Amino acid sequence: MPRAFRLLRWLPASDWLARYTRADAAGDGLAAVIVTILLVPQGLAYALLAGMPPETGLYASMLPLILYGLFGTSSSLSVGPAPLTPLIPASAAGALAQGDPQLFIQAAIGMGLLSGVFLVAMAVLRLGWLTNLLSHPVIIGFVSGCAILIAGSQLKHLLGIEADGENVLQLGRSLLAQLSHSHWLTVGISAIAIVCLLIPKQLAGPLKRSPLPGWLSAFLGKSGPILAVLITTVLAFFFQLDQRGLAIVGDIPSGLPHLAAPQMDWAHWKNLITPALLLALIGFVESISLAQALAARRRERISPNRELMGLGLANLASGLSGSFAVTGSFSRTTVSFDAGARTPMTGLLTGIGIALVALFFTGLFHALPLATLAAIIVVGIVPLIELGEIRHLWQYSRPDSIAMLATLLGVLLINVQTGLLIGVGLSVALFLWRTSQPHVAEVGQVPGTQHFRNIDRHEAIVSDQILSIRVDESLYFGNARPLEDLLYDRAMARPGVDHVVLMCSAINHLDASAVESLESLNQRLKDAGVSLHLSEVKGPVMDRLKKTDLLSVLTGQVFLSQYQAVESLGGVRLTPDR
Repeated sequence: MPRAFRLLRWLPASDWLARYTRADAAGDGLAAVIVTILLVPQGLAYALLAGMPPETGLYASMLPLILYGLFGTSSSLSVGPAPLTPLIPASAAGALAQGDPQLFIQAAIGMGLLSGVFLVAMAVLRLGWLTNLLSHPVIIGFVSGCAILIAGSQLKHLLGIEADGENVLQLGRSLLAQLSHSHWLTVGISAIAIVCLLIPKQLAGPLKRSPLPGWLSAFLGKSGPILAVLITTVLAFFFQLDQRGLAIVGDIPSGLPHLAAPQMDWAHWKNLITPALLLALIGFVESISLAQALAARRRERISPNRELMGLGLANLASGLSGSFAVTGSFSRTTVSFDAGARTPMTGLLTGIGIALVALFFTGLFHALPLATLAAIIVVGIVPLIELGEIRHLWQYSRPDSIAMLATLLGVLLINVQTGLLIGVGLSVALFLWRTSQPHVAEVGQVPGTQHFRNIDRHEAIVSDQILSIRVDESLYFGNARPLEDLLYDRAMARPGVDHVVLMCSAINHLDASAVESLESLNQRLKDAGVSLHLSEVKGPVMDRLKKTDLLSVLTGQVFLSQYQAVESLGGVRLTPDR
């Protein structure tokens, strides 16, 4: 036993397994039962969204949950099928398959596998920072666009018609053309399902204020999918509605998934690399943000790199199980948290519970209407549409609102992958634009203090012989040369200036181009009879400067503070109490 434990020490799970208690087991067991009940209809629904066989929704809820429980760090995060992750594979696989259903399934599975590979590689290389390329406005625009597209794509199941399209324009034309052929029995079942889904949502607030236990009120507030599945399945079964044109799930193969890699040509794999990378980034952002929010409530720590590894292995397991990509689910996670989940053991037990359902209970879902699954998707996805954020962002930052709107329109009017790429591209472009135009301020001494502030915003004293400049941005190739010209021009505009002091309190990094520009500025000022000085240089920046020639050729000095620089150079001297 000690030897076995030593072999398992490299597993993150060993951290909590070593101190696992009966109380933990009780909380995790109850949460696992509740999440299992909730996950079954959601898994089937998201399989429908992905265009995959219904059993794949169950497969995505077995091994992925177990592996995340062993390698993840969140005690409450429920990993598995989620609203957004099936959409990118469905879009990319649809474009690749060109109507070939078998190739579509293999491509969707392959994307889940590739996203797992990317996530594991990111964890090994500690590349979690790549997710920072997805700014908050871009994420909102992407999620809102996907939510609208998902809701629109499910209308065909709610109405009982045939309609397809990669974007809202194609989908809208297809829906309008088929609208007159709506199957009214399907519409009626859809209405019943939506009512069943909305009633618990409306009662969620009163349930929280009721004397019921917190876990029970949370479960009842999220029990809409269970209620909808139960009622509509019973109706479809007893009245044999499938014989009257109602589309149902049908036979779901019982048993556990067979582990195997998708069978595709190398050309197909290459076409999936970019969407799989985007899928990995989106899935991780969604998962880590949710995990960190819950960890803060319990004063726990979340390791981003461990989360990358846990989510990556979960997606690898999903792909090898013949299913689509997985990530953290907000609805199931909140239920799990409120139900008292204490450790990742909840995920392990949930995976086992889903496996039991797949082995023995799939027959119960034979008569489940597809309209019900579509209703579950639509009702669950609509709250993710945040179009009001565009107006708020417009008031605060128009460039950010433009990035959000461009991402949204790209998703809606072109396709999911292109919309996300547009958003990422605009985010990077906006970052480069902002940093290439840093805020530059001439600073002066605030009377009676040793503080230096922008002379355009504060009453400050300046010296005719000293030009004090503060740059509020790190210096790199994008802004170094324009800054060099700006500092030189300002110095030349003041004939009496003998010293230029660059206040570096806001400079966190200098690249090679920036050092070269400072050396050039130093030489140009020297030729004009002006000395260049530095002040308030941060330690890491100074460490890098010591490896260059700048300090040896600098015509001036490096001062600890701006006050020291002005005082030493013969500027206006003010005591702190003056």
